[in-house]
Amino acid sequence: MLNGVRGGSALDAVEEAVVILEDDETFDAGRGSFLNRDGKVQLDALIMDGATLRAGGVGCVERLRNPVRTARKILSESPHVYFVAEGAERFAAEHGIALCKNEDLVIPREVERLRAYQAEATQHGSMPSGNDLFAPHISHDTVGAVALDREGNIAAATSTGGTLNKAPGRLGDSSLIGCGCYANNESAAGNLPEWSAQEAMNYLKQRLNGHGGIIVLNPEGHIGIAHNTPRMAWAYKTVRKEEAGVERES
Repeated sequence: MLNGVRGGSALDAVEEAVVILEDDETFDAGRGSFLNRDGKVQLDALIMDGATLRAGGVGCVERLRNPVRTARKILSESPHVYFVAEGAERFAAEHGIALCKNEDLVIPREVERLRAYQAEATQHGSMPSGNDLFAPHISHDTVGAVALDREGNIAAATSTGGTLNKAPGRLGDSSLIGCGCYANNESAAGNLPEWSAQEAMNYLKQRLNGHGGIIVLNPEGHIGIAHNTPRMAWAYKTVRKEEAGVERES
């Protein structure tokens, strides 16, 4: 979460923040992401401008080191909103973004994680299905950022490698508008983003027995963070304060 730091635009802020997280192998985004069933990295990303409600997104890409960069290009330079797979990679290349090999995104830790997961599933005679695929210990560390700039504009971005052992071609909700990412300067979160965030998590749990985390930022710069996963890493920076930490379920 960023708020008015250095006077740049909110869109620039969330793009650069997510690039840093995509480059960090700790997270399920960019290099170091979970591997799909075929042992490949497949990535999704979205960026949205709260001033215009325009967005740009990519899904199921295998040769983009920083998919949020392509999402930003789509927002800025394409009449379309979302590209997937080879079409997204072609768009990226045509707009000056270098492609990489999928092997460049794969790290030994995730090769071993997938091997162990598939071996255990084979030993028990079946692969997990339904909500088991999205259990907290299997699905975590998708990244995102929200920002408010000095012009009062809000932007948000997300990036993810999806779930461990996912089916090739599976597109998750993290990079879909209004599902895992949304920005609107006129959103009515009021002065209670903490309450809004917690209520969203309560509804997710009660309605779907779902789990996840959420960050809410309103036009006044108030922040709400809530999650019902075992942990959620976060950080924020304003013109007055900088803080980071990991929240855990009580």
